[in-house]
Amino acid sequence: MFVSATGTVDVPGFAEALDRLRHRGPDETGVALDAGVAFGFQRLAIVDVAHSRQPVRYAGWTVVFNGEIYNFRQLRAQLTREHGAVFATEGEAEMLAAAFHHWGPSAVRRLRGMFAIVAWDRDTGTLHAMRDPFGIKPLYLMQTASGLFLASEKKALLPYATDGLDADALANYLTFQYVPEPATLHTAVRRLPAGHTLTYRPGEEPRIERYFRHSLRPATLPADVAIAAVRDALRDSVHAHLQGEVPVGAFLSSGVDSTAVVALAKERHPNIQTYTVGFDDARYSEIEAAAETAAALGVSLAATVVRDEDVIGALPQIVWHLDDPVADPAIVPLWFLARRAAQDVTVVLSGEGADELFAGYEIYREPGALAGVAGLPDPLRRGLRALSAALPEGVRGKSFLDRATTPLEARYYGNARIFGPAEKARLMRVPGAAHTAVTAPLYREAADLDDVATMQYVDLHTWLPGDILTKADRMTMAHSLELRVPFLDRAVYAAAATLPTSLKLGRTTKLALREAVRGIVPDTVVDRRKLGFPTPTRVWLRGMVGEWAAEVFATTDVDDLLDMTYVQALLTAHRRGAHDHSRKLWTVLMFCLWWNRRTAPPTALSGDRLARRGELGLQVGDPL
Repeated sequence: MFVSATGTVDVPGFAEALDRLRHRGPDETGVALDAGVAFGFQRLAIVDVAHSRQPVRYAGWTVVFNGEIYNFRQLRAQLTREHGAVFATEGEAEMLAAAFHHWGPSAVRRLRGMFAIVAWDRDTGTLHAMRDPFGIKPLYLMQTASGLFLASEKKALLPYATDGLDADALANYLTFQYVPEPATLHTAVRRLPAGHTLTYRPGEEPRIERYFRHSLRPATLPADVAIAAVRDALRDSVHAHLQGEVPVGAFLSSGVDSTAVVALAKERHPNIQTYTVGFDDARYSEIEAAAETAAALGVSLAATVVRDEDVIGALPQIVWHLDDPVADPAIVPLWFLARRAAQDVTVVLSGEGADELFAGYEIYREPGALAGVAGLPDPLRRGLRALSAALPEGVRGKSFLDRATTPLEARYYGNARIFGPAEKARLMRVPGAAHTAVTAPLYREAADLDDVATMQYVDLHTWLPGDILTKADRMTMAHSLELRVPFLDRAVYAAAATLPTSLKLGRTTKLALREAVRGIVPDTVVDRRKLGFPTPTRVWLRGMVGEWAAEVFATTDVDDLLDMTYVQALLTAHRRGAHDHSRKLWTVLMFCLWWNRRTAPPTALSGDRLARRGELGLQVGDPL
């Protein structure tokens, strides 16, 4: 979607903005004008394929939205029953417009699904925008002297944006491996945070408010009752996520999350097609394990193998689709996985969100491992910290003592910690904010939670929307493929949020989830440790990808931002095998690729731009 609330329409810019979003919805282009607000939409037709076009109008409301509302039929029936609502289509967008007309913008609290919505209330002259509680679907915004622009991807706003770099966002990227919300690397462009709404009247400042707050509070339920609640909620969610009139498939790795989704989906779709990805280096490939799982479930599996030369060819495209760099190497297999699935299906189910809700990361076990030292009186901990400081680097136990004597808020940034403060000071040639500007408010909000729930809370607000869901949305939508994430459902979240730590961690991670799907998923998978499409980044950067990276580093004009001599030294040491600097090098490589393509779209998307301006038929003052 692309919306401009500026009073007038820059037709060439509007057409270019929609061109840059065509991959998100190649089936149909919709455009409408109403009282100085212009709406553009690229549709990927899934529900009510023949009739539910966007933008859609109901009474005085106009709506565009990206995503899926899984309870739209129930809400539609309620609107008809309580308010006599009459609908011209069978789709979600018209239901949303009717819901806002009858219930107001607070109707967002009733929605079950993934969404970014922009709704215009003509009667009050107010624009409303809202994003789902987890940030599954993106929404970017930019305010200029002319008014407000909103879009599903940042690239659609760039024809209107200045090219200023946000140094604080760059500093955070170098720490976290992604740019935390609401920032982007362009100073002019922000993101509406997950679980927030925006209200805007032309000529005024936008008002952004949170409507959903994560709450991780253990309940006093018996273990078997809590586990059954997880099972029931997940089954209902997976079945609801199968709605639509197009082919649906699923991603399948070797782990319990995706396997549970496939097994439950198979209850409704016995012939569901699954997809996996691996590498020609068998140490990093999950194809064999995924094939065993697929055979046990009785589903077909299509496997894709990624080679070094594939990485070099795809990375520039990957970075352009990301909008801002995300240095998670798992983006590469996900790109090829989505490309393969898009040959057969329009929708795929996947297991994102399970680790954050059910405590699936090994790092969540750290508070228990450190408890013996962390619980000591302050004088003893200070003494142990002094001892640790005196130990040479590499001495056994030094790292343990460092972390055990460091408060959680100082040692836990999230799932990735790429460049530490001293390394970042060495690398950056411009001043940037400390990462604590992102994490400190979250630690204050989580002050009454135990350490494991606190880490989950931090990840739910940073890692999940910034890394996991960003790469999932962009890599699939780049191939006009809709990815759905049944774990990130209101009912599943409610069941997970009340679990005590004893049902999250023990002999393994995600205890409650594993027990909930035992008997649905083969035991070999239930008890398997997490892998999640491991990526041979270290190996790549010692081979032809490393040679290519050296060329990128040498030819990218970022010397006023980063000390590239330092980066080249890291690469040399890595390629000689002296150190493993793969995560740091990958992070800088992704930034350099972004820098080189931060404004220009791929030529494949720009060839028919002029022709499409005529197609849109935009004229200022056209009736809706």
